[in-house]
Amino acid sequence: MADDLSKDGMENVGKGLGKEAEGRIRNTVGGLKGDTSEQLKGKAKELEGKAQRKFGQKEIDADRDSEG
Repeated sequence: MADDLSKDGMENVGKGLGKEAEGRIRNTVGGLKGDTSEQLKGKAKELEGKAQRKFGQKEIDADRDSEG
């Protein structure tokens, strides 16, 4: 069961990093185009990714703590 928590954590960290990168790109492109809406969507995606990444890290940390 602990392995599942660690596996889920690593998956969330990876997905979170991907969303953060997508958000940064979207924000940058929006800035270059002068599209405030696109910038806001990018920032929101980046924050979503950051939250998912941190959640995943907490899952990994919890798994390590439960091991001993």
